[in-house]
Amino acid sequence: MPRPTDSLPPAVPTSGLKYRRIVLKISGEALCGVDGGFGIKPETLKAVAAELAELHVMGVQIGIVVGGGNIFRGLKGASAGMDRSQSDYMGMLATVINALALQDALEKAGVPTRVMTAIEIRQVAEPYIRRRAMRHLDKGNVVIFAAGTGNPFFSTDTAAALRAMEIQAEALFKATKVEGIYDRDPQRHDDAQMFTRLSYDRFLVDRIGVMDSTAVTLCRENKLPIRVFKLTNHGNIKRVCMGENLGTVVEAF
Repeated sequence: MPRPTDSLPPAVPTSGLKYRRIVLKISGEALCGVDGGFGIKPETLKAVAAELAELHVMGVQIGIVVGGGNIFRGLKGASAGMDRSQSDYMGMLATVINALALQDALEKAGVPTRVMTAIEIRQVAEPYIRRRAMRHLDKGNVVIFAAGTGNPFFSTDTAAALRAMEIQAEALFKATKVEGIYDRDPQRHDDAQMFTRLSYDRFLVDRIGVMDSTAVTLCRENKLPIRVFKLTNHGNIKRVCMGENLGTVVEAF
């Protein structure tokens, strides 16, 4: 039986939008709230869903890639002696758990949402098919891309960049715990300076750890801008979509 929201027509894009189709990367740790830790904090999940619902009403087509670090991180398992491929697959399953939680929160906020996975789990989500994903977006559904790329040794950052290319997104949004990209860790250095604009090459040469180099290289080769900003400031996603110079943009110049 179709959900009640399935019959709603796609929203007409609000005038003044800079980005009309985006991929938003959310870390698993972000779902723990500002205190971090393990698991999913319902209040944080509800707040993120409410903000995305507002963006959806504006007519923005939203793809989401969510990490799984709040449940299990593949690299951490490998460093503890586990087989890297095995631990990465466990991490992929953790992203599916987060994706289903986010889907539930979004649908409770009235937003039609589909979860598509890179590894088949047909009982809980659709397998990822590029053209089907784009059709969902055109119909006004938010699409959550789970299970990374479906391959070990690739991060969810790389999955976000890949999905952004595939669905022809206009930008990749990286929502983090800090305001943007800094020249040093702002939590350890009070004099850390934030970049408002950064080139792909500078990002790669300086080995900035906000996003892995594979993802940034993929964006550079396809000229996809990356926007890095703080997730927990309400309204930030909307402000960036409207073109406000918020956080740090990584692009060619």
